[in-house]
Amino acid sequence: MKSLKELEAIRDRMRQTVATRENDQNAVRVVVGMATCGISAGARPVLNTLVEEIARENVAGVQVTQTGCIGICQYEPVVEVFEPDGGKTTYVKMTPEKAIRVVHQHLMQGKPVEEYTIGALTK
Repeated sequence: MKSLKELEAIRDRMRQTVATRENDQNAVRVVVGMATCGISAGARPVLNTLVEEIARENVAGVQVTQTGCIGICQYEPVVEVFEPDGGKTTYVKMTPEKAIRVVHQHLMQGKPVEEYTIGALTK
């Protein structure tokens, strides 16, 4: 991004994307930890990639939000996926490339990417 105008265009596009997903009670919720530790570890590009890839692939029923500290700073950037049935998958040490795979495999096909989860990391 090279100008304020380009940043404003991205902001407007993201606002529209988020607004269309805000009120869906049956949506899958994707939450990105955006506290200081997450941001310094690279959470912002992960969040942007998730939002952009979901919009590009026109994935329905997914709400992307951000939160503060999730409490596992050593594993940042952290992304949590909350299913409507109450299930939760916690992805750790995320990158934009990993986020694309999560969108395609988990959010589009319903198959969590096990090797990116906290469970795989702590085995």
